[in-house]
Amino acid sequence: QDQQWDYECVLNLEGRTVVMDAYVEGEETNHSLCYITCQINQYSYMAPQLEFNAVVFVQRRQHLRVDSAADLHVTFYNCSVGHTDCSRCQTADSKYNCVWCGGDNPSCIFRGSCKEEIEDLCPAPLIHSVYPLSGPVEGGTRITITGSNLGQKHQDIAETVTVAGIPCAVDAQEYEISSSIVCITGGSWTERFGHIVVEVPGGGRGVSEHIFTYQNPELKSIVPTQGPKAGGTCLTLLGSKLLTGHPSEISVLLGDLPCHILSEMTEDQLACQTSPSNVSAELPVTIKYGDQERRLEGSLFRYTLDPNITFAEPPKSFLSGGRVLRVHGYNLDVVQKPKIRVTVSPSERRRRGLGRWRRIIPDTECPEDALCSIQQFEEPCLVNSSYLILCKTPAINLLLRSVHIKLEFILDNLSFDFNSLHPMPFSYEVNPILKPLNAEDPAKPYRHKPGSVISVEGENLDLAISKDEVMAMIGEGICVVKTLTRNHLYCEPPSEQPAPRHRTKREGTDLLPEFTVQMGNLNFLLGRVQYDTESQLTFPLEAQIGLGVGASFVALIVLVIVFIYRRKSKQALRDYKKVQIQLENLETSVRDRCKKEFTDLMTEMMDLTSDLVGTGIPFLDYKSYAERIFFPGHRESPLQRDLDIPECRRQTVEQGLVQLSNLLNSKLFLTKFIHTLEIQRTFSPRDRAYVASLLTVSLHGKLEYFTDILKTLLNDLVEQYVAKNPKLMLRRTETVVEKLLTNWMSICLYAFVRDSVGEPLYMLFRGIKHQVDKGPVDWVTGKAKYTLNDNRLLREDLEYRTLTLNALTQAGVAAGGAEDSQGISAKVLDCDTITQVKEKILDQIYKGTPYCHRPDPDTLDLEWRSGLAGHLILSDEDVTSVVQGTWKRLNTLQHYKVPDGATVALVPRLTKHIHRENQDYMPGEKTPMLEDADEGGIKLWHLVKPTEEPELPKHRRGSLRDRERAKAIPEIYLTRLLSMKGTLQKFVDDLFQVILSTNRPVPLAVKYFFDLLDEQAMHYGIVDPETIHIWKTNSLPLRFWINIIKNPQFVFDVQTSDNVDAVLLVIAQTFMDSCTIADHKLGRDSPINKLLYARDIPRYKQMVERYYADIRQTISASDQEMNSALAELSRNYSGDLNSLVALHELYKYINKYYDQIITALEEDPTAQKMQLGYRLQQIAAAVENKVTDL
Repeated sequence: QDQQWDYECVLNLEGRTVVMDAYVEGEETNHSLCYITCQINQYSYMAPQLEFNAVVFVQRRQHLRVDSAADLHVTFYNCSVGHTDCSRCQTADSKYNCVWCGGDNPSCIFRGSCKEEIEDLCPAPLIHSVYPLSGPVEGGTRITITGSNLGQKHQDIAETVTVAGIPCAVDAQEYEISSSIVCITGGSWTERFGHIVVEVPGGGRGVSEHIFTYQNPELKSIVPTQGPKAGGTCLTLLGSKLLTGHPSEISVLLGDLPCHILSEMTEDQLACQTSPSNVSAELPVTIKYGDQERRLEGSLFRYTLDPNITFAEPPKSFLSGGRVLRVHGYNLDVVQKPKIRVTVSPSERRRRGLGRWRRIIPDTECPEDALCSIQQFEEPCLVNSSYLILCKTPAINLLLRSVHIKLEFILDNLSFDFNSLHPMPFSYEVNPILKPLNAEDPAKPYRHKPGSVISVEGENLDLAISKDEVMAMIGEGICVVKTLTRNHLYCEPPSEQPAPRHRTKREGTDLLPEFTVQMGNLNFLLGRVQYDTESQLTFPLEAQIGLGVGASFVALIVLVIVFIYRRKSKQALRDYKKVQIQLENLETSVRDRCKKEFTDLMTEMMDLTSDLVGTGIPFLDYKSYAERIFFPGHRESPLQRDLDIPECRRQTVEQGLVQLSNLLNSKLFLTKFIHTLEIQRTFSPRDRAYVASLLTVSLHGKLEYFTDILKTLLNDLVEQYVAKNPKLMLRRTETVVEKLLTNWMSICLYAFVRDSVGEPLYMLFRGIKHQVDKGPVDWVTGKAKYTLNDNRLLREDLEYRTLTLNALTQAGVAAGGAEDSQGISAKVLDCDTITQVKEKILDQIYKGTPYCHRPDPDTLDLEWRSGLAGHLILSDEDVTSVVQGTWKRLNTLQHYKVPDGATVALVPRLTKHIHRENQDYMPGEKTPMLEDADEGGIKLWHLVKPTEEPELPKHRRGSLRDRERAKAIPEIYLTRLLSMKGTLQKFVDDLFQVILSTNRPVPLAVKYFFDLLDEQAMHYGIVDPETIHIWKTNSLPLRFWINIIKNPQFVFDVQTSDNVDAVLLVIAQTFMDSCTIADHKLGRDSPINKLLYARDIPRYKQMVERYYADIRQTISASDQEMNSALAELSRNYSGDLNSLVALHELYKYINKYYDQIITALEEDPTAQKMQLGYRLQQIAAAVENKVTDL
């Protein structure tokens, strides 16, 4: 034991050391145990915390520290910390013995320290803030009330908080003693306002200074009402009291899709940005206030199809910008605020160089002539229509050294790179420079002589602008830019000096107009312009007398001219009346001619009908029919070719193609494949039709599945057009499904064409050919005397006569061509060329024989035989041809003076090629109308010289009588069209009657498809009968019958000519006009073909409407019936088509867009489960040895 006071207590209190004396006492019972008592002292600490731990230890006075237990400390506490008001003080832990001490400055302190009266009852609650100050009338708004003395426990205020007199349910979890209350408002159901009241036990009652308002927000309208599926549309909602409740709890929904609120809201409007949607649909607009919502009544927001840009031009702009880019596409008007954005970034080389430079030199300053960071420039665009947006290029104000330019069009959430829309990448060019008009002294005005052109010199003028985009002005007048080159601009000013644009000043040259040139954003002021005017001269007396005499002489001449004009006018009127009488006589003669021509044609057709009994109509087999319809425009059907692959790989490739055929049986793969191809910009309309036909051949053996695919794609097409303009659906062949429909109709209607339509169509074709060949046909221009097409009308009155030639057959030729040899009579015209004669003779000899079995006219020569030794080879061109200047006339029978009844023979041609130097004509080969005319070549003509046709008479100097005659004479010959129309009328009526008749059973496919269109219209709520009528017209008459009428070679083994095609085109157009509902208003400027059938079209329209109505009333075709018919078609004809070649051609498109197709399959969860992408990779590996991820 040491001395009792040899010890000290030491405390470490916030870095301070407090030393106190200590007193040591021993335990009486246990002398090894001692108690150390520290001397009483007053302590304080500055830390803002209720409790504070201070380390304590004992030391001897000689600063010898006594070992102590770990973490030996003393706990101090401060009642005022955390207990700023009475309620908090009284709810402090009882171990602290804190009390609310009254007085002038009441506070929470230790009971032993209180020198004033201790207050047991706390003052009334005090409310400092309330948030928010409004909420919907249904209640449910979470209000946060902060203040002091707001109760000592939750039970104190659980039932005593009211908002505008309505109880507010306190959230026990969010309650903070005395300082904060979170409560949920009850419903008032009417708009009202009032104070927030909090009552506590003991009668304390706190009333806020703030006013809470129960309000009923109302959503009145939205702008815009539509936007693209991709989202990004800035939608503005207009209404009243929209800012209700917590702004953070306000949300906007389009259906179930969120619309992200953009900026600060106001009471009457808020803005949000639409999120993407998977489908195009109309969705309700809803604002949610917590759990309460307000829906916009009477209006929906419509998600439309995304806009798409297909082309943009031009690809250049000056650095100053302002050049208008024309952006083409579709659905462009759904974009609210399109923008053009130019991103200028350092080139890759510059960025790499900067990296090395920065590692060596710490200084990061950028050189003055270089771009060291990415910069963006934006400008708003103007929506011109749904197909066009106009964008002005932004000014970039940067040097072009070592930078990369990227121009994009921003359409809400979509962006399109210019370089993918134009063959040339977009580039900026240096700004142009224009020099003042008066280069020597720009301050002086430029003197302009009226009638001359203003020339402006400059540099780089046409680098990035065209002359049509340059605006040159002289004051308020326009100087029309005529020429723009690299260094010159030429413009034509107004004839008189324009007024200056700004007329504020009245002195000196300021009254003169200023010449300005605008090139995009650049405006050049090039000086003022002064027009030179002739000074007023004083005429001498002699000049005045001479002027008076001259004026008198001119007046006399005018009087003479007026007199002559009146005489000529009377003469012209008399001539016009004569022409009218001639027209009346012509109409009578046309009627008589029609009767005679029709009688002759019917006689010819009776002979043809009797011939057809033995030979039959030369129908094509199904394979040829399908190939010609599926692949029109191809010289040779792709299916005629063999697989172009090495023999060593043939078996592997064929196995891969069989796997591809199996993969096409997956509906998901096929639809994904078609949709993926159609969204590719390089997939042209021609490619779409070709792929559709390849798919048709590949799936020909599974027509039920083919029909199911067609229905699925058609449903997508209907949905697409219903959102835009439903009347335009199926109008053209722009998608795969439209060509699939054409092929489907062709397959299903083949039997109907052969059994019913074939005969009247063939009779019409032969009738047209007979009538055309009956009159002169110009071999060079292709114009004919008998036609329905005014563009093909030969408007010349030619003298000709019909010859009957005795054409020897091969047997007669072999017999030596004796005079008594029996030949075949052939009617020709003496104005026919030798090639035309050969074709008519071949038609007569091989009458009823398919065209493919006839010899080629080019392989035969026409030989005229007279007597035993008189043999003469006739040709279109030879040494006897008539040549006048640069014109050479083709030889005709009239040229050779071949008489009626002459004997001719077709003999094999000995020479295959005749050199041009001999001027011999290749029979059967149309010679160009003009051969090297500019270099002195020979121009050929047959009946009329092409430049001398009275088709477009020139207004020559002549009398009124001459001009009237120039107009009237061509119209007289148009009566030939009426004659031709009347002659063919019965055959046209017979064809239309068979196509549009419901007396016999309507083809099952027509009824099935028309019912399908009716169902689609009902599904999408389309009740307009005109729209449904247009759908049916576009799917059957336009898509199939027009094709067949215009191209009889698709059905028969025949050869058509341009003249026959021209007539068939008029008949097909008449059939199309008959299928439309709109009335055709006829006038003097209407096409001739519409005028010809003006009286017949209303009758045909009634037939079409009755046909559609009768089909609708018949019993519906079930899927089972249709599938049964399709299965029979598959069995009968699928073996005729080379599906393996079609699959190989189809694979070429898969290979071309392989990555896009694989990506589309991998993004679809169902396709992943079905392993469609993996199967396609296997096919690629087999067909092309493509390296895949297998």
